[in-house]
Amino acid sequence: MIYWLLTCLSAFMLDIMMVLGSDQTDKDVEIMALRQQVRILERRVGIGSKPQVSRAEKVFLAALAAKLQKGGKARLSGSLLLFKPDTVLKWHRELVKRKWTYRQRRNRVGRPKIDAEIEALILQLANENPRWGRGKIHGEMQKLGIEVSEATVRNVLARHDVPPAPERGVSTWGAFLNHYRHQMLACDFFTVETITLRTLYVLFFIELGTRRVRIAGCTAHPDAVWVAQQARNVVWELEEADAPDFRYLIHDRDSKYCEAFDRVMASEGIEPVLTPPRAPQANSYAERWIRSAREECLDHVLIVNDRHLLRVLQEFAGYHNYERPHQGLGQRVPLGTRPPLREGAIQRRDVLGGIVHSYYRQAA
Repeated sequence: MIYWLLTCLSAFMLDIMMVLGSDQTDKDVEIMALRQQVRILERRVGIGSKPQVSRAEKVFLAALAAKLQKGGKARLSGSLLLFKPDTVLKWHRELVKRKWTYRQRRNRVGRPKIDAEIEALILQLANENPRWGRGKIHGEMQKLGIEVSEATVRNVLARHDVPPAPERGVSTWGAFLNHYRHQMLACDFFTVETITLRTLYVLFFIELGTRRVRIAGCTAHPDAVWVAQQARNVVWELEEADAPDFRYLIHDRDSKYCEAFDRVMASEGIEPVLTPPRAPQANSYAERWIRSAREECLDHVLIVNDRHLLRVLQEFAGYHNYERPHQGLGQRVPLGTRPPLREGAIQRRDVLGGIVHSYYRQAA
């Protein structure tokens, strides 16, 4: 089988070399065309099957047809027995079309492509400093010892659709709140149903800067006296803990936040900031903690009474504040001050009887 293939290939290459010569007569070309068609017929799998023609054979037959066409339509038709002359001529037109539509590689001139790390640094400087123009970014790159031109900085910003400095410098609510987050508190109520279907109300506070949560209390009757007392307790707790001076407290327009509640906060210089009606996303930090408390804790516990609920939430808040990583803090814990240990056996601590697992390294 291999010998037969090599023989056919050798004969095919010999015919190609012959047809390239300029001294071949029409009769020789006609014989070559007939011989090639016989080879194609010999490759048929079964009787009546359609012959398979490779691209090289199409090129060869198209070249032969071009020579035979000079001898007239009759000679061309008599030489092509397997294929119609129009089919072979069509192959030739396709080859010509492919030749002129082939994308040729051109030698590009100009400056070399900028390094990916340098391009990423330009975008980082632009995003972190919205008031910096390309001249300022170029100067900062020069200060860092990176040789790029101001035109390169301009092209990088344009390629990534980064607007000019005046447009990037517009202040946003997100940037404003991020700047004052360490001076802001948020609080909210949420309800929990006990095992006897008794509704309990939970009041909690969360620090926007650190994400620390403080459970103020829980009750079935959150009247004005109870709410005001919880506000006093939280204020005293902040003073004892030497917490930063908070200036704003975000909460919704619930009627449970009575005038006495706001007066207690105002006495400590904390101004209430009311969210728009029916806009829970305006108090997103508090709403996100409620979701975490439900999904990670309360959905897996049957609450007996208010004392049980308070104990459960305080334990979960302790885990939240001291052991739970937060994506909004770069996977750090709110009150984690010590760097994590890199060595030591990994231990597990069960929170809430094993509902939540916390992992740590045992110091050597």
